[in-house]
Formats: sequence, C-alpha cells, structure tokens
Amino acid sequence: MGGGPARPGDGGTAARRERLVALLVLGIGVVLLVSSPTWFASDRTAVGVAQLFVGVFLLAVGGFLLRRSRVRR
Repeated sequence: MGGGPARPGDGGTAARRERLVALLVLGIGVVLLVSSPTWFASDRTAVGVAQLFVGVFLLAVGGFLLRRSRVRR
C-alpha cells in the first residue's frame, strides 16, 4: 500500500484507484456546492461562502486528478 510509482504489471489497478479517488473528490465537491444554499437561507453567509469556495476548489482538484488518471493509462 505504498504511494510510490505503479509496478509495470499494476498499471490498470493504479489507474483505476486514481480514477476512483478523483470521482470521490468530485462527488464531495458537488455535494458541498448543492448544499451551500442552506447556509445562505439560515443567515450564515460566511459559512455559505466558505463552503462554496471549498466546493469549487474540490471540483478543480477532482477534475485535475481525473484528467491525470486518464493520461496515465
């Protein structure tokens, strides 16, 4: 369970794992974006803005990771 480079025969498993992590990060970002209006509705604007920022950041990171996992195939 090392974080090092994939072995020559393990390319499919490593790429699949990277793709799953990217999709998880994207999913968390979407949930944060979709649920952020509840903070604005309850007059907690600072929390809503912070949640929007983190959601957009996670979407960017997830998109980058997904693109990187597809390039490595």
